Amino acid sequence: MDTIEIGIGEVVRRSGVPASTLRYYEERGLITSVRRRGLARVFETTVLEQLALIAVCRSAGFSLDEIALMFAPDGRPSPNRAMLAAKADELDATIRKLTSMRDDLRHAAACPAPTHMECSTFRRVLRSGEF
Repeated sequence: MDTIEIGIGEVVRRSGVPASTLRYYEERGLITSVRRRGLARVFETTVLEQLALIAVCRSAGFSLDEIALMFAPDGRPSPNRAMLAAKADELDATIRKLTSMRDDLRHAAACPAPTHMECSTFRRVLRSGEF
């Protein structure tokens, strides 16, 4: 099966990833160009799938080093299930913390106590360092 190649400009257009970022990802070994057309890099269209995985992983909070582990040696996406589960657990903890912070802020904003320092809930939050 023949591979389809696209220039860096087309990759930028289709992925929304700036050329400077593509070059950086290539330096980091996350993606690979297959050749050059003049000074411009040329990629296989599979780079679009790689970039989509990188974007999802970045949104989830993975570092570029962690993302590099999500690819097989041939560049195909091969997410590490244990890493995905660990990140999901980490996100669950963050969601719980942010939900608690939101609830505490809503309470502080609507608390009927004369001052925040007279509110037992607000004082508990201050002691816990949740803010």
